[in-house]
Amino acid sequence: MALAAALRVPARVLLRAGGQLPGAALGRTEQADGGGDGARRFGSQRVLVEPDAGAGVAVMKLKNPPVNTLSLEFLTELVICLEKLESDRSFRGVVLTSGACPAGGCLMTLTCDYRVLADNPRYCIGLNETQLGIVAPFWFKDTLENVIGHRAAERALQLGLLFPPAEALQVGIVDQVVPEEQVQSTALSAIAQWMTTPDHARQLTKAMMRKATASRLITQRDADVQNFVSFISKDSIQKSLQLYLERLKEKKR
Repeated sequence: MALAAALRVPARVLLRAGGQLPGAALGRTEQADGGGDGARRFGSQRVLVEPDAGAGVAVMKLKNPPVNTLSLEFLTELVICLEKLESDRSFRGVVLTSGACPAGGCLMTLTCDYRVLADNPRYCIGLNETQLGIVAPFWFKDTLENVIGHRAAERALQLGLLFPPAEALQVGIVDQVVPEEQVQSTALSAIAQWMTTPDHARQLTKAMMRKATASRLITQRDADVQNFVSFISKDSIQKSLQLYLERLKEKKR
């Protein structure tokens, strides 16, 4: 399945409709507004899927306010929705629309095949772990390096850089920067182009290109979790995180 990320930040851009959706319990459905081919949207309070079976594409809107925090509950709902689409042969591609994209949000977009970012100087994307006093996991590093190359990834990770649109495009962390109102339509156009390639050939090629990264994560997953828990539990790291959170609060005042 092809994946395209349509990035709009801050998250409130996606939340202007506001409120809890009717039938928000995971798995319940409702008629999609303008959905093609009698498509019915489904999902949950945090993840809404708007399918267009006629086009073979679904738009998945991530909406876990205020900044799409990647909680266990949110990620579980995301995986369930993706598995539901993957098991339906009507769908060949998914567009993810996201809010803020630092750290884990950036990693999620990097796993997509194509990334579109809204052109607004307030919006940024990157892996900013070192700014928090922590270290990005090796699989974050590997994924970023696959996209932008070793030297650019090394610099970005050491400095914890968050790239505004023009710089994100220049370094290659996103593929297009467009006016905000064109983000989703651009992502849909991009995924349509990817879907012109026969699925089996494209999917096998993707698997071949990403095999080393995925295999390394699978074989070292338990050790990675243990190392992260041990590192994040240190008093010095907890103090660094607390200072970072306090600086964020000051900026909001």
